Amino acid sequence: MSSVTHVSPAAALAARFRTVRGRTLELVAGLTPEDMMVQSTPEASPAKWHLAHTAWFFDSFILRDFEHGYRPFHSDFHWLFNSYYQSFAEFPEKRLRASFSRPGLQEVLAYRAHVDAAMERLLAGDAAAEVLKRVELGLNHEEQHQELLLTDILNAFFTNPLRPAYKAAEPRVAKAVAPMEFAPFAGGLCEVGHDGAGFAFDNELPRHRVWLEPFALGRRLVTCGEYAEFMADGGYRRAGLWLSDGWDTVQREGWQAPLYWTKTDGVWNVFTLRGERSLGSVADVPVSQVSYYEADAYARWAGHRLPTEFEWEAAAAGTEIRGNLLDSGALTSLPATTPGQDQRPAQLWGDCWEWTASAYLGYPGFRPLAGSLGEYNGKFMSGQMVLRGGSCVTPPGHIRASYRNFFQPQTRWQFSGIRLAE
Repeated sequence: MSSVTHVSPAAALAARFRTVRGRTLELVAGLTPEDMMVQSTPEASPAKWHLAHTAWFFDSFILRDFEHGYRPFHSDFHWLFNSYYQSFAEFPEKRLRASFSRPGLQEVLAYRAHVDAAMERLLAGDAAAEVLKRVELGLNHEEQHQELLLTDILNAFFTNPLRPAYKAAEPRVAKAVAPMEFAPFAGGLCEVGHDGAGFAFDNELPRHRVWLEPFALGRRLVTCGEYAEFMADGGYRRAGLWLSDGWDTVQREGWQAPLYWTKTDGVWNVFTLRGERSLGSVADVPVSQVSYYEADAYARWAGHRLPTEFEWEAAAAGTEIRGNLLDSGALTSLPATTPGQDQRPAQLWGDCWEWTASAYLGYPGFRPLAGSLGEYNGKFMSGQMVLRGGSCVTPPGHIRASYRNFFQPQTRWQFSGIRLAE
């Protein structure tokens, strides 16, 4: 007679808690305390701040409400490491986070250990359903910050004159890229939004129906080599290719190439988490760190357009979530593999977040979470565009077909790329 060991939801969540919290520390293991103080752009945050803020989330929204007798680690941390929750507490200006020389790194790590110990006690007991819901939200929040941490470190190392690599480079030679082909989809009446199985953020709800005309998606992402052709054809000098705000941004910022491309002695180089590489060695990999404006201009130059978020979701629904995500260890985008027998597009998961033509808005009937947690997503539904699919630094298990990322259209420091549609 076989026996089946029953694992309670709290115990399963406690195991996931240890995994996620441990991964954050693994990501900073090769960084120096000085690395973790850098805030190279107002959009980014120092790695030390990410370490503290992800502990702050569990401290503020779970332990203070549900752990009997919990004693906060420090009386000032509830506001010092608040990010943007206006209804919770005051908070310092984001652009000043690099000035937080105190608390020091060791105190921040002690804060994480204090929070972790209290969370273990809480999950070892008879945790209420609301506790489990908030813990899952907190873990997804930390996974988002794991991606942001690597995104911010890339920017910090790019602005360092020594251009250090986060991880050692692996020599490679670019391979020939198959011509861009398109996978057709019938469209029709489709259901979009989270289907109710597993975790979802509030902005993925409610599930609803949309009508899609027949469409087609590029079978792979646009490569660095293809984007270089756009540049060589005067892409950054032709106003007719750009949205009005995009052209104004190009002129104001002096853009000539994606964010981490630099030219030395007439040769373009691309900076990555594995250091600087020549454009020739990465011509076959997806272009990354481009804004929505650049993605839209390239699509127009190529005679195509960007997909809507619902076209992307309809194409991705039911596909296996497997690709170049954080667990691949690549830390950069990789060349496309051959599509499967069903000829669905490749690279739907990982490599680069894919800009869509859809503004970030609430779905019909959208309701944010109650209380301060309602500020997590809903208050940003203005002036942002939706991205889909995850990137090479998205943690495994954190992405799904209904997942909606969002950034302002001029944002370039994210791992964001281009998929064409028609």
